[in-house]
Amino acid sequence: MNCKAGEEQYCLEGNVGTYGGMLDGKPTDGGYSEKIVVDENYVCGIPEGVELDVAAPLLCAGITLYSPLKHWGAGPGKKVAIVGLGGLGHMGVKIAAALGAEVTVLSQSLSKKDDGEKFGAQHYYATSDDATFEQLAGSFDLVVNTVSAALPMDRYLSLLGLNGTMVNVGAPAEPLEVPAFSLIPMRRSWAGSMIGGIAETQEMLEFCAEHGLGAEIETISADQIDEAYDRVVGSDVRYRFVIDVATMA
Repeated sequence: MNCKAGEEQYCLEGNVGTYGGMLDGKPTDGGYSEKIVVDENYVCGIPEGVELDVAAPLLCAGITLYSPLKHWGAGPGKKVAIVGLGGLGHMGVKIAAALGAEVTVLSQSLSKKDDGEKFGAQHYYATSDDATFEQLAGSFDLVVNTVSAALPMDRYLSLLGLNGTMVNVGAPAEPLEVPAFSLIPMRRSWAGSMIGGIAETQEMLEFCAEHGLGAEIETISADQIDEAYDRVVGSDVRYRFVIDVATMA
């Protein structure tokens, strides 16, 4: 395996996805599998006190946000902005706040402001308001973009202070344009991040258990999947659906 120890998610030789991958000529089914055989080095333990339905999205949204927040040093004395308060973003707010950072939510509107503040954000701004970018220019050490849409990156990069970093965990289908002078004058960086490795995922689970963090979920049955999909498209989710696999028989 040509990868740094503990960061197998970045293996240069390629990984087999637990869902939607191919193994021995057959597709992998992830959480929909009836049976699974896993090397003990690739198993995480769910800490006591964390319910399985709440824990399920932590293995996606939780680690996807925990990894960049830890890597780029979110904590006391750091100003962190989370772009988007959705299935990913709401966990970013919770984790960044628990790490001790000063947290700001940047959302298209103020419709979820009460939720953002409940999750730990000290500030909440609407990006549909041009004044937001003028007011917050040069404010943040770290901006984590959870939105899978083509944003005007020059405007968002302008929110970073000296040596600040913007990290994409959202993956829009369209290319994102970045004018060089959005980066050069303040020695800003633009980066990307995947999920974490097994060790970091276990660390995240323990951290969430210690701080009482979990995803905001709505549990559905298998016969509600089509309805849930339509609600996802319509942005009518707060904030993750969890399917009760016992209803899939």
